Amino acid sequence: MNWTPFLWLAVTLVLLALIERWIHRHLQGVALLVASDREIAIVLYAVPLLPGVVLHELSHAAAALLLGVRIGRISLRPKLTGERIQLGFVPIQKTDPVRGSLIGLAPLLAGSAVILLIGYAVFGLGGVGVALASLDWDGLTASLREMLSVPDAWVWAYVIFTVSNTMMPSRSDRQSWAPVVLFLALVAATIAVSGLGPMVAATLAKPVAIGVRWLAAMTTLTVMIDLPFMLAIAVTERVVSRVKGTEVTYGR
Repeated sequence: MNWTPFLWLAVTLVLLALIERWIHRHLQGVALLVASDREIAIVLYAVPLLPGVVLHELSHAAAALLLGVRIGRISLRPKLTGERIQLGFVPIQKTDPVRGSLIGLAPLLAGSAVILLIGYAVFGLGGVGVALASLDWDGLTASLREMLSVPDAWVWAYVIFTVSNTMMPSRSDRQSWAPVVLFLALVAATIAVSGLGPMVAATLAKPVAIGVRWLAAMTTLTVMIDLPFMLAIAVTERVVSRVKGTEVTYGR
């Protein structure tokens, strides 16, 4: 089996986690520099991410309704909750761990689907996936260059930027995951002990490899798109900081 897409996916996932944390921290920093009022700063921070927040909350709501779980009124108004800014919220009736986990996972699934759809339909992301699978680095470079010449590339890039930086499950989204993860671990252990591991691995090898290749292509595209937005945020922060004669200090 070709392990390169797996390693590539692992690396880009780590990069995405670090990039997302940086983007949220420094978007808040820019908002605080621009507006001295905390409430206005929270709104300024939330506005660039609004399309992704809408998708995040609608994904929760749609998953809950499909699974027969009642929801309350969707809120897209950002607010400070303790030390954390809550960009949106949808009240969901308490339910069992399986449905709760699926509802919590919905934004990640929906966001990944949107990014893959834009990637393949607009940016021709298929070429990136093929290049990764065959270790064709020249083909990968050529495919990435072609993506930059797509009409309205920055509009679609902005959509991917805002979706990718709001699709990760929040702490409340992950509350129901522990029992489900434990159950899946027990199933995996049972398969391994029963001696069915090789057969299951052989059966799943091809679909898993295809899925990982898609995800690796998606995360590569997302990292590429996030980097210029990071540069824009950093430059904006530096300029506003110099104009106002102050700067934001970030904790760990």
